[in-house]
Amino acid sequence: MRVDLFDFELPETSIALRPVEPRDSARMLVVQPERGLEDHIVRDLPDLLQPGDVLVLNNTKVIPSRLYGLRVREETAARVEVMLHKRESADRWRAFARPAKKLNVGDRIRFGEASESTACELVRLDAEVEEKGEGGDVALRFSFAGAYLDEVIARLGELPLPPYIAGKRPTDDKDRADYQTVYAKDDGAVAAPTAGLHFTEELFRRLDERGVTRHFVTLHVGAGTFLPVKAEDTAEHRMHAEWGSVSNETARALNEVRARGGRIVAVGTTSLRLLESAAREDGSIAPFSGDTAIFITPGYRFRAVDVLMTNFHLPRSTLFMLVSAFAGLDCMKAAYAHAIETGYRFYSYGDASLLFRR
Repeated sequence: MRVDLFDFELPETSIALRPVEPRDSARMLVVQPERGLEDHIVRDLPDLLQPGDVLVLNNTKVIPSRLYGLRVREETAARVEVMLHKRESADRWRAFARPAKKLNVGDRIRFGEASESTACELVRLDAEVEEKGEGGDVALRFSFAGAYLDEVIARLGELPLPPYIAGKRPTDDKDRADYQTVYAKDDGAVAAPTAGLHFTEELFRRLDERGVTRHFVTLHVGAGTFLPVKAEDTAEHRMHAEWGSVSNETARALNEVRARGGRIVAVGTTSLRLLESAAREDGSIAPFSGDTAIFITPGYRFRAVDVLMTNFHLPRSTLFMLVSAFAGLDCMKAAYAHAIETGYRFYSYGDASLLFRR
C-alpha cells in the first residue's frame, strides 16, 4: 500500500510533553467501527469491558539506553552518541550511533570517566565497534557482560525519551517514574509500552472487581519504534526485530479465556504484535520466545486480539498502519480527526484510545 495513505496533519500543540496526573485520568476515545466514537477517560475502562475479558500487558522495563562517549582512534578522538536498541548477547548490543560516519569497524568508544579506584571501576565503560549497518546501526561489544554491564549502563545511561519530546525539553528525574509502567519488571526496553502508562493500582483493583483478569507478556521495545517509514510503499519497509516472550502459563490461560467466550484485550501495540506473532492459524496462542519483526498493515487477518488499547500515533508510522488494519483506515482517520479537533493529547505521554476490531 502507498505510505501516503497513512498521512495526516497534526498540530504541534497536540503533542503531549508531560503525562496527566493521576495516570488514569487521561482521556480515552472509544472506537467501534460499527457504532462510531465515544469520549471517555481511562478510569472508565472497567465499565467498557465485560466480566471474563482478559487484559494482556507488556511488563518490559525501560533502561537508560542513551549513552554519550568518546571514540578513540590512535591520536584522534570524536564525541558520539549511541542509542542501544537490541541486546544480542551478554556483552553485545545493537545501537544507533550519531554521527555514525565518525565510526569504523574496530574503533573503541569510551563511556564515562576513568577512576583510580577499582571500587569505582563501573564509572567507565569501553565498547568496540564490531559491525556497521545502514541508518547508523552498529554492533557494539562491551568490556562488561551480564549484570555488570546492566549496572554500568544504569549508571551512565540517560532515559531515552522519544525525539518528539526530547527535542522540546530535557529529560529530568520526573521522567524516570513517568516513563515507566507501574508493573514494569523485566529490563530491556529502550522505549516504554506507552498504553500501559495509564494504569494505576486503583484501576487494577476496579478491573478485578469487574471480573476482568490480566496476564503479562514481555516485548523489549526497540528504538526502531521511533524510526520513520521512508519507503513510498509499505512492501518496501523493513521492521527492526524485537525480542519477546509468551510463557506456557500465559498462553494456556489466554486460550482458556477464549474457550469460555472472553475477549483478549491487548494493552498496547507491543502486546498485540507479540500475541499475533505467537498465534496459530486457528487463533490459539502458543508459547513464544524469540525475535519478532511482524509488520501489520490493512489486509492482515488478526488471529489473537479482539480489543486494543493504545495511544495516538505518528502520521505515516507503522503503528498508525497497525491500528488502521485493526479498525479500518477510514474509521481511524475519522477517529484521529475527531481527536485533533477535540483536543486529545498525542504520542507517548498523551491520551488513549480503545479500539474494537472491525
